[in-house]
Amino acid sequence: MHIRNSAKAIIIQGDKVLLTKNQDNDGYFYLFPGGGQEHGETIQQALIRECMEEVGQQVEIGELLHIREYIGKNHEYASADFYVHQVEYYFISKIVNETKDNIEPTNPDSHQVGIEWIAINDLPEYRVYPKTLRKYIIKHLNGVKSPVYLGDMNWNSYLTKFNR
Repeated sequence: MHIRNSAKAIIIQGDKVLLTKNQDNDGYFYLFPGGGQEHGETIQQALIRECMEEVGQQVEIGELLHIREYIGKNHEYASADFYVHQVEYYFISKIVNETKDNIEPTNPDSHQVGIEWIAINDLPEYRVYPKTLRKYIIKHLNGVKSPVYLGDMNWNSYLTKFNR
């Protein structure tokens, strides 16, 4: 087993955040653009490449906002992700030279059906993964500091759900 690094972009314009729109058997779900680091590239290079693949736009990477671990055996998708261990780095990012043309992602993820700007205050109404990150993005927009290292986030909500 190995631990996979993943870089994620938190792209905010005004009061909205850009997410990839995905679809599975339960309907639509949303993810922060980004993905796995490849051998020989820095985490920032990985994020620039992944954003081009998933949103079709060049990004400028800013502050590292959060680090989240995903230890699959602890989560709601443990049956499929039991052996997954991923460390995710969430960076505040912005689109460079945004074009109004309909730029297509160059290599979207398998479940990806598009991209969507969502009002940050509406995030709790959407199926966004990781779920708990929604509240930290809202706090960030409101100028409230949050911890950088978030740990194996969603584990506590998972435990609460089954230990009532």
